[in-house]
Amino acid sequence: MIPHSLLAFVAALVITHTTPQAEDRMPLTVGQTAPDFTLYDTERKPRTLREFLDKKTVLVFYPGAFTGVCTKEMCAFRDALSVFNSLDAKVVGISVDSPFANKGFADANKLTYPLLSDYSREVSKKYAGLYDGFGGVPGYTASKRSVYILDGKGVVTYAWITDAPGTEPPYDEIQAALKK
Repeated sequence: MIPHSLLAFVAALVITHTTPQAEDRMPLTVGQTAPDFTLYDTERKPRTLREFLDKKTVLVFYPGAFTGVCTKEMCAFRDALSVFNSLDAKVVGISVDSPFANKGFADANKLTYPLLSDYSREVSKKYAGLYDGFGGVPGYTASKRSVYILDGKGVVTYAWITDAPGTEPPYDEIQAALKK
C-alpha cells in the first residue's frame, strides 16, 4: 500500500509539471494583449512586435516556407497588400524557418512584407501553438497556421487558428475584421 503522503507528493508533482505545459499551448484569444517578441527578419535584423504597432497589424503564422499551401497563402497576402494598406494595416509573416530560408522564400515569391523567423518556436507556442510531426516528419514542429489582427496597442481584435495545416485562412473574413 502506498502512503497517503507519497500520493499527495506525486499528485503535486504531476500538477506542477503539466500545468505550465498546458498553459503554454493555450492559443491567444480576442481581447488579450499579444505577447511582445523579438525575432529576426530576412536580413537577420532583430524586429520587435512594438515596432509594427503604429497601425493595425496582421500577424500571419505559416508552417513552412516553400510548401504548397504556405506559398499560396503568403502570395494571397502579397496580392492583397494594397487592400491592407487602404485599411491602415500591415502584414507580418512568422514561421519557424531560418532567416535564410525566409529570405529565399520572400525573394522567390516577391514578398515585400516582413517575414520573421521563430526558429526557437517560443513565439509560436505563445500565440497559436505548433504542429508536431509537421509534414509527416517525426520530431519536426512548425507554427500552426493562424492569423491575428492586433490594434495599435497590441490587443487581439481577431484570431483564426486551424488544426489542419492544409487549410487556408478566410481572407475575406480577415479583411472584414479590419474594417470594424
